[in-house]
Amino acid sequence: MIVMPAWNEAESIKKMIDTLFDEIFPKVKAELYLLIVDNNSSDGMTKIVEDATKQRNKLHIIQQGEEKGLGNAYIKGFKYAMDKLNADAVMEMDADGQHPPEFVKPMVEAYLNGAEYVIGSRYIPGGSIPKEWAFFRKFVSYFGNLYIRLVLLKPSIHDLTTGFRLMKVKGVLDKIDLDNLMEKERFAYKVDLLYQSVKNSRKTVEVPLEFRPRTTDKSKFNTKETIATLKVATILGIKDKSKFIKFGTVGFIGYLVNASTLWLFTKWAWPGALAWGVSTEFAIINNFIFNNIWTFKSEKITGIGNILRKFLQFNLTSGGALLIQVAAGSVSDLIFGSHYRQLALPFIIVFLVLPYNYFMYNVVIWKSWNLGKIFKKDKKA
Repeated sequence: MIVMPAWNEAESIKKMIDTLFDEIFPKVKAELYLLIVDNNSSDGMTKIVEDATKQRNKLHIIQQGEEKGLGNAYIKGFKYAMDKLNADAVMEMDADGQHPPEFVKPMVEAYLNGAEYVIGSRYIPGGSIPKEWAFFRKFVSYFGNLYIRLVLLKPSIHDLTTGFRLMKVKGVLDKIDLDNLMEKERFAYKVDLLYQSVKNSRKTVEVPLEFRPRTTDKSKFNTKETIATLKVATILGIKDKSKFIKFGTVGFIGYLVNASTLWLFTKWAWPGALAWGVSTEFAIINNFIFNNIWTFKSEKITGIGNILRKFLQFNLTSGGALLIQVAAGSVSDLIFGSHYRQLALPFIIVFLVLPYNYFMYNVVIWKSWNLGKIFKKDKKA
């Protein structure tokens, strides 16, 4: 199901419909429909489409309603495609010629070959942006997209701002709260929708897209749209990494506890292994308490019995961290001497203990990661 928002596109809409139904759809080994989401066009486009529906039973048109903006148009179309037309997958496609119809076929073929989310990418071999674009727009498009790739940590995806995309309904689109996408009135909604779709998809594929300049009217590209898009990406980037940021903060507090007690025990001339071991246990107690009430608040362990049981399990899993720290610390003592413990400790924690703890906390203690699902996703990707 292609969902295509269109407003006052009377000049180009009939050609788009004819091209899709007469030239493109017959070449695709799938049953394709076209749903046009109108916004009470005033140039006669509505009648053109309504007349065309009389000859083409797989062509539909609905009105967007009171909520304005491109995002709301797509949301209205997605809901109609899922609820009224029982679509298995939906494709976002513009009506203004920027998404050439001939690229529908490779998008659908990627889906038929197992992809659950297909992205029409301008920035992979075979893809391109219009040569007619001014330098500033090319600059903003390329580096804005690069910024979003960085803040969302999606280096494997090359085009995160494209509007030509296909989503499987079951397991991808139907898991997204469409009504609460950010910036639904602007193009920026695309980043939020893509972000959530990639998270839900077990296999995401990019296919080349030769992006074309608008065939009618003027481009809607402007500074406000760019700022809104970058804002959404930044918010998502922070939100996505919030748990790790909290984990790091708790870990830093644990480091202060560890370092201060280690300094104290060293001053008291405790044996090396005992000093490292007891100071690490103090840090473990700190980390369990604050991770439970803050970092993993949504998975918070409650009840005296559960807390005691999990604390014991936490100590057992943290035994690995204890062994890592004691072993590495003892080696450091042998090589550099006990006077350099405070210098050795940060390196041991950051490069050895921190990765181990984050893995164990997510998998064993608070179980916020499902390794079976992750490995299954990677295998199918």
